[in-house]
Amino acid sequence: MTQLPGKSAILLQSLALVLVGLVAFAPSINFDFVNWDDPAYIWFNDLIRSWSPANLKGIATEVVTRNYAPITIFSFLIDHSFWGMNPTGYHATNVGLHLINGLLVYGLIRQLTGSNFVAWTTAALFIVHPVQIESVVWISSRKGLICSLFMLWAALVRMKPDPQASDDARYVVLLGLALLSKAHAVVLPPIMLLYDMHVRRKSFAEAMPRHLVPGFLSLILLMMTMGAQNTVLGGVRQHMSLSTPHILAVDVTILWQYIGMLVWPVNLCVMYDPPTTGIWLEVLIGSLGWGLIAVAFWRVRQTHPLWLWGGLSFLLLLFPMLNFFRITTLMNDRYLYLPCIIIFAMMAGLLERLLSHPMLTSTSVLRTATAARVILSGSAVAAALFVTNQHLPVWKDSFSLWTHALTQYPDMPVLRIQMALTLHDSGRTQEALTVMQKALEECQTDELDRARMIRMADRWSQELESGAQGVASRSSDSHGAEQR
Repeated sequence: MTQLPGKSAILLQSLALVLVGLVAFAPSINFDFVNWDDPAYIWFNDLIRSWSPANLKGIATEVVTRNYAPITIFSFLIDHSFWGMNPTGYHATNVGLHLINGLLVYGLIRQLTGSNFVAWTTAALFIVHPVQIESVVWISSRKGLICSLFMLWAALVRMKPDPQASDDARYVVLLGLALLSKAHAVVLPPIMLLYDMHVRRKSFAEAMPRHLVPGFLSLILLMMTMGAQNTVLGGVRQHMSLSTPHILAVDVTILWQYIGMLVWPVNLCVMYDPPTTGIWLEVLIGSLGWGLIAVAFWRVRQTHPLWLWGGLSFLLLLFPMLNFFRITTLMNDRYLYLPCIIIFAMMAGLLERLLSHPMLTSTSVLRTATAARVILSGSAVAAALFVTNQHLPVWKDSFSLWTHALTQYPDMPVLRIQMALTLHDSGRTQEALTVMQKALEECQTDELDRARMIRMADRWSQELESGAQGVASRSSDSHGAEQR
C-alpha cells in the first residue's frame, strides 16, 4: 500500500481491508447451518429462544457444548431474536465480527511495528486467508471470533507505548469479556507478561504485579471450564491414550503442518487425521528445524525483541490445542485464527526488510523496490483470496461439508457418522443406514463410536420397518461436537 499521510492512510487502508474481506466471505451469508455443533448451539438450544429471566440466568451460568461462554450464547440469543432459524443473519454476524478483528489486527500491528505496509499486509492476509474459512463460516465457531475480538482489543490497549493505570483497567475488563466468550483467552496474560519482559525490558519482579489480577481472572475461568472439557464425545480419540512425550513428538510435526497450511493452503478440511506412529524421522527433522529457529530468535532478542516475543506468543496461542490437556482433535484450521497473525507479520516484515536494504539507496531503485513490495504483497493477498473463494463452497451445507471431508479421509469413523446423519436428516434413511453399516464393517472404531453407530443403525432400521421417515430422532448427542 502507498504510504499516505496520517489519517488518510489509515482510512483508505481500513476501507480496503473491509472490501477484500467482503469479497472473500460475503457469499457465506447465503450458506446453511451444518450439523456439527450447530444443533447444540442453535437448533436445540432453548436458552436462545427467548429473553425470559430463566433463559438469561441459564446463559450466564450454564455450560453449553462443554464450553462456558455466556457472551457467545448471548450473541446467539440476539441473532435468534432477529432471524429465528434463518442462518443468513448468523452468518452475517460472523462475517462482521471477522472484519472487525481484521481492523484490530491492522491497528495492533501498526502500533507494534510502525509500518503501514507490514500492518496492512498482515491484516489483509488474516482477513482473506483460506485457513480462516472454518472460523468465519462455521456458525458454531462464533466463540472464537468474539473471544479474538476482545483479545485483540485488550492487546491493543495493553501494548500502548506508555500504558497508564486506566489502560490497565480497560485491559482487565476486555480480558474478562474475552474469557466469558471462550476459555482460550487464558493465554493472553502470559503473552502480555512476556511482552513486558522481552520488549519493554522489565524484570519478572517488575512486570509481574501488573499481571496478578488478569492471571487470577484467567485461573477462575479455567477452573470453571476444565470440568466441562473432560467429556470425550465427538471428534477422534485415537490419540487420547498417548503418553505426554508421544504427544509432544506428534505436536512437533503438527506445528510444521500448520506453517505449511499458512504458506501453501491446500487440502484444507473440517477435520484432520495426522499420523501418530511411524513419524520419528519427521519428528527428528522437525525438532532440528524448530531448534534452529529458536536459536535464531534468541540471537536477535536484543536487536529484534518482537521476533522472540512473537515466536513465544505463537506457541502460547496454540498451547491449549496441543493436547497436553486432552481434547478430541489433534489439529483444526480454526486453531490458527490468531496464531496466523504472527506468521503473516513476520513474513511481511522480512519482505519489507529485504526490499529496504541499504544497497537500495538511489531514488530510482527505491521507487522500484517500493513498487515490488506493493506487487508482492498484493499478489499474496490475491492468491489467498482466490483459494478462499475456491474452498468456501465446501461449507455451504452439511452434505457438501462431509462429502468433501470424506474425499480426504474416507476411513474416519466420525466423518462417516456425520454423513449418515446428514442423509437421515434429509429423509434419506435407507442411504443413511447403508453408510452406517458400511462404516461399521470398514472403519476401525473405538468402543464409544461403535456403540453410538450401532445405536443409530438400530434406530434407523426400526424407522424403516415402521415407515417413519422423519427427523424426529435428531438429538444433540447424535450430532458430533467439538471441544474447543
